[in-house]
Formats: sequence, structure tokens, C-alpha cells
Amino acid sequence: MRTRVLASPFLALVVALAACTTPPPPDRAVPAQKASPAVTRSPFGTLPDGTAVELFTFSNANGIEVRAITYGGIIVSLRTPDRAGTLDDIVLGFDSLDRYVADSPYFGALIGRYGNRIARGQFALDGKTYTLARNNGPNALHGGPKGFHAVVWSGEPFTDARGTGVVFSYTSRDGEEGYPGTLHVKVTYLLDDRNRLSFIYEATTDAPTPVNLTQHSYFNLAGHDAGDILGHELQLNASRYTPVDATLIPTGALAPVEGTPLDFRTPTAIGARIASTDEQIVRGKGYDHNFVIDAGQGELPVAARLYEPRTGRTLEVSTSEPGIQFYSGNFLDGTLRGKGGVVYAQRTGLCLETQHFPDSPNQPSFPGTILRPGTTLRSTTVLTFGARP
Repeated sequence: MRTRVLASPFLALVVALAACTTPPPPDRAVPAQKASPAVTRSPFGTLPDGTAVELFTFSNANGIEVRAITYGGIIVSLRTPDRAGTLDDIVLGFDSLDRYVADSPYFGALIGRYGNRIARGQFALDGKTYTLARNNGPNALHGGPKGFHAVVWSGEPFTDARGTGVVFSYTSRDGEEGYPGTLHVKVTYLLDDRNRLSFIYEATTDAPTPVNLTQHSYFNLAGHDAGDILGHELQLNASRYTPVDATLIPTGALAPVEGTPLDFRTPTAIGARIASTDEQIVRGKGYDHNFVIDAGQGELPVAARLYEPRTGRTLEVSTSEPGIQFYSGNFLDGTLRGKGGVVYAQRTGLCLETQHFPDSPNQPSFPGTILRPGTTLRSTTVLTFGARP
């Protein structure tokens, strides 16, 4: 299994802003306005152990605004304009910290050490077997119950010639959630005036360890409170996917999407085939599959394009990662009340998680995810927002 060191087109950050405090904006649609890029910080509650959590709010000159907190690196709000220039919050989430701690299905969070599933919560590395928490049936999911989504990161706001944002940093100690080695992680959220939100991942370790980092925002381009996402049109640059067994662990095959309900090579409404009796759709209760991104031109191939017809909003996902997990919000069941008291029913949000493949530590034929001392993991994903007439 080879060591992964991915190239990034971005340089290290060098400028940090002084702290200031402003109240968060109301959660309602407003016309987009030109503004100077800015970043602010303010309190977002306190954990039961007394740890304070901060909220960072940053925007670009076109009115796009991101709000993210140090707990889990969670994006709690993301406001973008529709075809009429009206801003809406397009990510699912909660109004308060305690809901993220108690109820969240990874809304908006940074995921690690290992995004997605590891079979039976176990893997072997350099002749030793490691055991993880089984928090998804018989399997380990998203780094365990106290994965990166459930820890407090340090956050440093910045602005520079590229744009504005926050650098989140976290040190995962040796043995945390069963993973070997002390892992130092830095994730940069960067918003620029080309309406691109970049996630720039870097990690180093003092002992070999599997690493698979991703961002787990649930999108609804019509607005977080606008109902289901079945009318969204999705295009995936993927001619193959990794089929799963009954517990959603890859079988090891790279199967063609052609002739299956998982073929999104041309723009297709998410709801068009989601009720299929295909075995893979039945097992996932909809879409919950890793797609193998076809090689593209440039450093960051386009992995996905998403379009919402009512508002005209678009989202393009480019990444240096080899895979993307498309999850259609199948396990949302109406028991969660989100921002403004909105009920999040089944398929009211979708995820496009750029990643290495699920269960790679147990799948020798998959791209390697083992990070070793002396190397640096570098990976970049860019979300580009727009709107069609």
C-alpha cells in the first residue's frame, strides 16, 4: 500500500487578522450586496467541560458568506446568491452548539482521522492489528464517536491577496479513537472573489497511520429550509464506483456505472432513479456510494456539478482526491429540527464528500491512505458557486 502525498496548488498562509466581534446575521433571504472581504470572530457557546467555542464569519466581495465554528470545524451557515441575486443559507445545521454536540449527523463537519467506513472497526498495519470503535453497525465510521467532527480545533482568521478565511488546526494524539501515531492536521477554509470556497488539507505524523480527511456539509441549493433535494440535477465525472455489501463496505470491485441507477455522467435529477429496486440503491436506502473520479485536465479535476432549477444555483466540486461520496440524505428521518425550527426530513440535504475510498486500509487494490513519518499529506477541494439565468 503506497504512501499518499498529494499536491496542492496553494501556498502557506502568512497573515492573521486581529479579533473582533459581531452578531451573526439573521437566517433569511436578503439581496446580495457588494462588500469588502472581511472576517470576524465571536462566541458560539460553551461545551459541558467549560471549553469555549468560537464562530468565524467571513465573506467575499460578491456577498457570499461562510460561518464556521471551532467545534468540529463545522460550517454552520453558507449563504450564496440565486439567479435573482438573493442570498439564502444552503447548508443544513443547527442554531446552537448543544444541538451539534447531541444530535448532529455530521452536519457541516471536518471528518477524520478516517472519513467513511472501515470494515469491522479493524485494520492491520505493518504487522499489527488496530481496533477502532464500531459506531456504524459492525463498522467504524468517520473516525469514531470522538472523531475530528467532535473535537475543538484552534482557529486563526486571515485575509491576504487570495481571499479570506480561517485556518483550523488540531493535534490528534497517539491512540486517539484507536489510531496509531500523533497526527498534526491543518485545514484552511479559503473564500475568494471568484466565488470559490477551498478546503486545503495538510497533515503530518510521527508513526504510520491511515488518514482520509473530508468535509461533510449537507447541501440544499434551494435553501436549507426548502424541502427535498430530489429535483437537483447532478453530474458526476465518474464512470466507475465501488459497490458495497449489505453493511455498506466496498466489495473491492471498481464497477462501471453504465446501465445502472448510479450513472450520473450526464446531468440527472437525483429523484429520477432513487426508488430503483437495484440492489445497490436498496442497500444504501438511496445513494450512499463512493464514485471513482475520472482523470481530468489540470491539477484539480472537476468531480461533480450540481444544479437547482428553481433558484438557478450551481455548485461545482473540483478535487485532488480520487473519489467522491454522494450521499442523498437517506437517514434523515424528520426527527431533527434545524435552524429556525425547520424539520429535516429524508433527503432534504445531500453530501458530496471528496475522499480516498472507504475501507482502503483493508483493500490493497485501492489507492493507499497510509501516511508515514517524513511525508506530508496535502489535498485540496474547491467548491465553486454560481447561478444560471
